[in-house]
Amino acid sequence: MGRAEERRARQRGGRRAAPRDRSSQAAPHEPRADSAPAAEGGAHSAAGGRAAARRSTRKGGRGAAGGKGAAGGKGRIRRLFTWKKVLGTFLGFTVLVIGAFIVLYMTTPIPDTANADAQLQSNVYKYSDGNLLTRDGKLNRENVDLADVPKPVQHTFVAAENKTFYDDAGVDLKGTTRGVLNTVMGKGAQGGSTITQQYVKNYYLTQEQTVTRKLKELVISLKLDREKSKDYILAGYINSSYYGRGAYGIQAAAQAYYRVDADKLTVAQGAYLAALLQAPSQYDWAAASPTGKKLVQQRWNYVLDNMVEKDWLDKSERDGMKFPVPQEPKAAPGQEGQVGYLVKAANSELEKQLVAQGVADSSQEAEAMVSAGGWNITLNIEKKKQKALETSVKDQLTSKLDKKKRPVDGDVQAGAVSVNPKTGAVVAMYGGVNYVEHYTNNATRTDYQPASTFKPVILAAALDQGAVTQDDEKISADTIYDGTSKRPVVGSDIGFAPQNEDDVDYGDVTVQTAMNQSINSVFAQLGVDVGMDKVLKTADDLGMDTADLKAVPAQTLGTMGASPLQMAGVYATLDNHGRKVTPTLIKSAENSAHAVKPADPIGEQVITRKAADSVTSVLTGVVDDGTARKSVLDNPKRNGQKVAGKTGTSDDNKSAWFTAYTPDLVTSVGLFGESAKAPHPQVTLTGATGLIPGKGRINGGGYPAQIWASYTFGVASKVSRFDLETDQGAAVRPSVTASPSSSPSKEPSEEPSTTTPSAKPSKSQTPSQTPTTQEPSEEPTTQEPSEEPSTGEPSTEPPENPLDPQFGQ
Repeated sequence: MGRAEERRARQRGGRRAAPRDRSSQAAPHEPRADSAPAAEGGAHSAAGGRAAARRSTRKGGRGAAGGKGAAGGKGRIRRLFTWKKVLGTFLGFTVLVIGAFIVLYMTTPIPDTANADAQLQSNVYKYSDGNLLTRDGKLNRENVDLADVPKPVQHTFVAAENKTFYDDAGVDLKGTTRGVLNTVMGKGAQGGSTITQQYVKNYYLTQEQTVTRKLKELVISLKLDREKSKDYILAGYINSSYYGRGAYGIQAAAQAYYRVDADKLTVAQGAYLAALLQAPSQYDWAAASPTGKKLVQQRWNYVLDNMVEKDWLDKSERDGMKFPVPQEPKAAPGQEGQVGYLVKAANSELEKQLVAQGVADSSQEAEAMVSAGGWNITLNIEKKKQKALETSVKDQLTSKLDKKKRPVDGDVQAGAVSVNPKTGAVVAMYGGVNYVEHYTNNATRTDYQPASTFKPVILAAALDQGAVTQDDEKISADTIYDGTSKRPVVGSDIGFAPQNEDDVDYGDVTVQTAMNQSINSVFAQLGVDVGMDKVLKTADDLGMDTADLKAVPAQTLGTMGASPLQMAGVYATLDNHGRKVTPTLIKSAENSAHAVKPADPIGEQVITRKAADSVTSVLTGVVDDGTARKSVLDNPKRNGQKVAGKTGTSDDNKSAWFTAYTPDLVTSVGLFGESAKAPHPQVTLTGATGLIPGKGRINGGGYPAQIWASYTFGVASKVSRFDLETDQGAAVRPSVTASPSSSPSKEPSEEPSTTTPSAKPSKSQTPSQTPTTQEPSEEPTTQEPSEEPSTGEPSTEPPENPLDPQFGQ
């Protein structure tokens, strides 16, 4: 056959299927009997195969034997999820949702009256035994007409919360949808509500986090926007919002923060009040942390910049504005003494619990819920211990202050927190001389340095991590370090050579002695040996806030901020053998809709028991043979009670601390130098109570330790001993204290070492076990000599009686 005939044969085979060949069924491997050429037969076979495949696919992919092929399952899926069915389902669901929304819209009216939460009720606060502490909740609200609020001030609220307020339909569909989905998934809602929605939620509905409430909020907001003017809605919003300080509405807020009526507010003041609505407690200037003050200023700038963007404020006028610092708050009646501090601290803790448990979306909403009233709150505060702590502060400190005679006495602030280490319960709290006179709670403020009370954290990190010295010797209480003042630390990328207090050179000393005498140079080297990142990690595990701290050697001096509440938690964790203790003020809280019980204050093991117990053992040396000796060891009420603790004095004597514990009670006492004159900067405590100016530092071993001892030994029901699993430290053998090194640059405050200083930390060696024989002087001096090393400039003169251990480091 020629090529042309072959081509025609293939073409004929491609146009029609080959006839069935019975002979092909007889023997699959035998040649066909007809005389058709092989090429043509091949073409017919291929065409027949393709046709058979198509028929098989249309039949669902059944094979020759009648079984299901792999394509069968895919075919059913394609038939089940065809584009017509998917589109039909989607359209059906959409119609159903629209129909349901129409029904909800038709059946949900705008309420005629405000919700029950808008009618403020009293909160009831009780001691741990159920006895009444106080009630609060008197309504502080006075509605004003929008016409009485300057137009630029009105614009500050729109600029802060909802720039599209005058143009939108009253709702943010994207934000509402996100809130509904988060509620369904148990994640809590996000921001994004319009002014209209916020007004509806605050005034007509409740704060509960349910899908029904959110849908009602959406419907009522749409209706309200259609039926009422924007001015009506804005007036309702600024009159119903909570601004902090117990103030509901702009008139109450204007009085609370600036002592003026709403019609006298400036644009700058209005911008601050508008900024407050995001976080009233956090942004209240009188009580805000440094971070809170920074954030509210950023928010204030944001509001004004938005006003410029919307042409509501001239840029030149905006550029000339200064932040309007609010006036000091006035406490509500019934909040005098310590009551106001306790109420405020309890409210703050409850608000955090409401957010943590998903009852409230945000801190702002939680604060509004608590301020709305109706809560029955039982605190862990024990009435007897609370009274004893107040009495101790008065007897040991405030009764000796005379600000008329000595202006510096008016700058002394005291704060204290007492915690049960076994339960985490805050059993007593001292926030200041009087809530109606000093609004800031000194027990919870975090803006002062804890100073040398941080040193036990460094030792805890060393023992827990199994750290070693520069000579590769494992660190223990007996490790020898060079206590020379201003000695550069070895192994740090950052140069650091801290000065000991009064520039005393101690020479070679053990870690135990360094803790007793609070030697800066030793703990700076110790921190570098451990690794400052590990030290800060341990501090965070123990309960301090180290999130924004840099891991630099200077942190070994306790230069970060901390509160007595935080430090009580750190030491309670040590007392609890390394198991985390989170101080908790609230025992229980409930209202008609919610019951809140705090999470277990006792957490997981954050450092090993051996490390925690070893630190406790070392800290007994501070009391028995160190800077707290006179105030604690020789206190006639001690009666043999075992005590572990640490003193602290910060840079320029702006704060003085004593945080210490028995097996059953942990108490942190802090004294803070705060100017009595606004804006209340930090100032020195030196010279207060008549101590010699320039020499008479108020040290942790003085008034703070005296307050601690008077309180602790006064409420102790029994003498107890520490149950320690350790073989090191002063609690298991006498601590070592030597004489000062030859030729110290200043007289030592306490009992320094006799050994010769080395150029760098030496290897571990066995120290002498000879205990200190120095007896304390019988009578206190008229001043407080030096305590532990200050982080500031050295004193120009040594204390008059440096060996008097009544007032130690």
